[in-house]
Amino acid sequence: MNQETLAAPAMDFSMWALFAQSTLTVKLVMIALIAASFWGWSIIVQKLIAYRRARAEAEAFDRAFWSGDPLDKLFDQIGADPAGQSEKIFAAGMIEWRRSHRTDGALIAGAQARIDRSMNVAITREAEALQGGLQVLATVGATAPFVGLFGTVWGIMHAFIGIAEQQNTNLAVVAPGIAEALLATALGLVAAIPAVIFYNKLSADSDRIVAGYESFADEFATILSRQLDA
Repeated sequence: MNQETLAAPAMDFSMWALFAQSTLTVKLVMIALIAASFWGWSIIVQKLIAYRRARAEAEAFDRAFWSGDPLDKLFDQIGADPAGQSEKIFAAGMIEWRRSHRTDGALIAGAQARIDRSMNVAITREAEALQGGLQVLATVGATAPFVGLFGTVWGIMHAFIGIAEQQNTNLAVVAPGIAEALLATALGLVAAIPAVIFYNKLSADSDRIVAGYESFADEFATILSRQLDA
């Protein structure tokens, strides 16, 4: 008994050692959770950069839009297929505005409704691009703890099987199996917690950016409506 007690501290309980000595099922669970964590972080970094760029682009375009220059001139500068999100919404409205004019200069009936629909379609397209990938974060945040729990249950079951086979309840026999089982739960939480936090943050950021697009579209539609009435 004393020899077993002295031998127990010499066991390697590092994360790599626990992974190496775990069963194949627990290893697969851990690998899946690590992959999900990296996948989630890649989406988080990508979205943080994309949202920062979208806000900067919207601010720059807003300054250009309200600079007092003619809208036709601004549209000629950015073109029919611009790179920025706000510019695309503006371009969609301007393209439909120009298409609504007949060769004699008169407007085709229903121009205001078509312009609004064109900008709404552009907003929907940009919103989908902004929110793409957030579903992955939601899925990781919701499922990773349960996947880790599955690995824990499987690891504990394997540990009890080992105890029954060796007929030994010494801590040196029980500890490795319990430790590897708990490692699976820890990895599940490591993957899930950032995914949930950043999903909520990025969803709120996306909603604010899209709300800015909708506000701009309403203001632009109001300006065009005045010209239509005139």
